[in-house]
Amino acid sequence: AHDKARIKDAPGVEADGELSEAEEATLYEYYGIAGYSQYDGPDHDTLAGYERPREPVGRDTSGPTTDDAMTRSEEQLHVGTRSQEVGKARLRKYIVTEHVTTTVPVQREEVRIEREPITDANVGDALDGPALSEEEHEVTLRAETPVVEKDVVAKERVRLDKDTVTEEVQVDESVRKEQIETDAGPGADRRL
Repeated sequence: AHDKARIKDAPGVEADGELSEAEEATLYEYYGIAGYSQYDGPDHDTLAGYERPREPVGRDTSGPTTDDAMTRSEEQLHVGTRSQEVGKARLRKYIVTEHVTTTVPVQREEVRIEREPITDANVGDALDGPALSEEEHEVTLRAETPVVEKDVVAKERVRLDKDTVTEEVQVDESVRKEQIETDAGPGADRRL
């Protein structure tokens, strides 16, 4: 790490975003970064029929030196489900009283006077007894009255059952990913 004063006194470079090779060499030398070498020539592995070992294109300046590549990582979102208790349901039986009105047909007896003339067929019954007398004749009348009885009748069986319902739930979450940029010349795509 370098202090503010050292950074402030660093050699000036143009602010156009592109370093010349000379400016780059000056900065390396100022900050004391060892291992900088300049290669003047085409950047390929075979030169005039001579096979040469591939040199690293760059070096890691932010940590330990590894190889000539950089790993780009990103977070991946993995969404699943888990079952958890969200409530309870129970059956409870209680009694309510309802008022019921119904109509029932009932019968009753009524008295009616029947008169029949004296004929030869009934003259014997009619003259049986004194010629004149006071007499009472009684008839019992009957009538139906509603009778209410209640009994308990099983009507249905009730139980709790569970159904599984599937619904779509939207999940929103942020994921981070690394971006890699290059300090390339003007007009070049800087993002890899």
